[in-house]
Amino acid sequence: MAIAVRLAAGLLMLGLSVSAWSAKKVDLDYHVKLLPQSDQAEVRLSLSQGSAVRSLDFALGREGSYSDFKADGQWQIMPGASGGEPRGLWQPSADKASLTYRVRLSHARKAEIYETRMTPDWALFRGDDLVPAARLDQQDGIELVSRLTFELPAGWKSVETTWPRIGKNKFRIDNVSRLFDRPTGWMLAGNLGSRRARLGDTEITVTSPKGQAMRRMEVLTLLTFVWPQVQAVFPRHPAKLLVVGASDPMRRGVFSGRDSIYLNSRTPLVSENGSSPLIREVVQAIARLNDHQGSDWISEGLAQYYAIELLRRAGGISDERYAAIQARLGKEGKGVATLRGEHVNGAAVARSVILLQELDREIRLKTHNKRSLDDLTQAVMRLESISTREFVQVAESVIGESSDVLDSKLLR
Repeated sequence: MAIAVRLAAGLLMLGLSVSAWSAKKVDLDYHVKLLPQSDQAEVRLSLSQGSAVRSLDFALGREGSYSDFKADGQWQIMPGASGGEPRGLWQPSADKASLTYRVRLSHARKAEIYETRMTPDWALFRGDDLVPAARLDQQDGIELVSRLTFELPAGWKSVETTWPRIGKNKFRIDNVSRLFDRPTGWMLAGNLGSRRARLGDTEITVTSPKGQAMRRMEVLTLLTFVWPQVQAVFPRHPAKLLVVGASDPMRRGVFSGRDSIYLNSRTPLVSENGSSPLIREVVQAIARLNDHQGSDWISEGLAQYYAIELLRRAGGISDERYAAIQARLGKEGKGVATLRGEHVNGAAVARSVILLQELDREIRLKTHNKRSLDDLTQAVMRLESISTREFVQVAESVIGESSDVLDSKLLR
């Protein structure tokens, strides 16, 4: 029976491979012209054969972010349902077709504190903002081949993205988990300073605008120090990991995107509490955990757990320091009554880490050290999304019996 199931699965994969191989390829080119004088980018989407796409239905996000639309074919902007964000529907003309618009690149979180920013000398932004998310309706038997090209202002030397470079300022966009390939992840253009290394199967690039006090070699050294432990835990390694940085007035902290991380130059690589904000976001970028049903504690807890644990395994935290970290986490999370919720605070994250440390000890004990929390994390990574109930079920399958640690009021 098992052999028949595996044979059927193999035939299905073969059919999918043949289908992909025989699909007609149509070029989808993104051309981005950066315009620092107006704090905008002019974006042009070009299809080599417009008839291959019935429509692209874009989520246009914040009002005023996108403007000056011009299209070959039909274009209309529609109000969002129930007061939601507006949408833009493009139905391309049959032959070569393009859609052109402008997008504002600087976004301030509050007065003079920027999440993304464009200056006369550089621009730090998310690729997700260049091309809004869209629902693609295409003809059967079509495969879109997507590329991204930047046109830089005079004097700007280079641009970095997390995508494979295929030419000067040109990148291949290929996301196997999405039907509509679009630029995503952190991006940086301008007069840059960069440091690069190959760690295992991953190309690491650490880059920032010149004069932003970014400690590029320190970042690269920390990643080199910890990377063998990252490889041992996580089976999925990005082909490329990009770390971009800048100083104030950019937002303080560290934030991950697709195979990319933003790091404010003033943020410590290892905090006084013993965890590494940078390693935490490396875990977020690689694991790509998508929790739902009020289970934000899973992704936040695992990221913080490994931000400490990977440093410890690499030899960066002594046993005495690790015990002090555990004591601090216990004190911070002492008053937490539940871990459930869409957005967990610092105290709940601390309590989540304590719970996960207890769960790791339980798994090792009940499986006679044959398994650990690493095995559970790897199993969760294979799922498209995870809830608390599903997390408990996966944990019990790893242990081989019920979990006493997860039978907790914190998770109800």
